[in-house]
Amino acid sequence: MEKGVLLELTRGSANWTRVVEEIVKLEKTFPKHESLAQTFDGELRKRNAGLLYVAADGDTLGYVMYSWPSSLSASITKLAGTRHIEESCRRQGHGEALLRAAIDKCRSRKVQRVSLHVDPTRIAAVNLYKKHGFQVDCLVKSYYSADRDAYRMYLDFDDSV
Repeated sequence: MEKGVLLELTRGSANWTRVVEEIVKLEKTFPKHESLAQTFDGELRKRNAGLLYVAADGDTLGYVMYSWPSSLSASITKLAGTRHIEESCRRQGHGEALLRAAIDKCRSRKVQRVSLHVDPTRIAAVNLYKKHGFQVDCLVKSYYSADRDAYRMYLDFDDSV
């Protein structure tokens, strides 16, 4: 991963407000039914949620939000990058690094399964998840909107890991 450092957003940290504001601004660029902008800060303040982000030159380039609602499972709620970053910062492996780090965080929680949802038309994203061991569980009709479905994907952890 070039041109960026992967960080964990820690509750009460000095950069909390700035990072949350940057991500909320980014969330507002997504269609309303996909955006977490209205609930982002509240979701992140939950005790069972975490956020990792990539920053470079004071800007947030991408982030991953994850949660572990039970001791059995976790979910990757959002993996996103900024659409307005310079071309030189794209295709640097930030998304993959964020995904790997989120998987590691979930694994450290000793959960048995991590799940996520992805638009089946986002082939690059589906392939990235498959590359890291995720499997398609099922197609969820009208997940994003009346005319947009989602794959529910999962990654099971081997008990010996």
